[in-house]
Amino acid sequence: MPGDSETIDWRKLREFAGVDLTGSFVLTWSLEADTLFIDSDILLLPAHPFYEKPRPAEKVCIRPAVMEFPFCTGVSVEGFAGGDDTRDCVNRLGHGAIRGMQRYADGRYELRGEFGTVIIEAERPVLRLKSL
Repeated sequence: MPGDSETIDWRKLREFAGVDLTGSFVLTWSLEADTLFIDSDILLLPAHPFYEKPRPAEKVCIRPAVMEFPFCTGVSVEGFAGGDDTRDCVNRLGHGAIRGMQRYADGRYELRGEFGTVIIEAERPVLRLKSL
């Protein structure tokens, strides 16, 4: 994004330690109150405390999770015309593989994937694994 000289790759964010977002998949998006919820299948690495050795039929450790972005004040999709409110934008987002994420110096997050490039204006994310 223009004017944002400093970015931090998701690999350097403590919320995603032991996780490989590029092996993860977004299932659904929702906005409740002021929190953006992204239901996902997350690829856990051996360094993650909840990593389990993959079962014989599996090649990697994938677990259901939700990424929460609290105090979300805006969501936009690169390439879409402006004027949409945050809820309309979230309702239009699709699913797909995650290609990457970064945090800009001004605190915004950019999540890229098969669903497009999504800019999220919110506080630090929280990654919660769901029980199996």
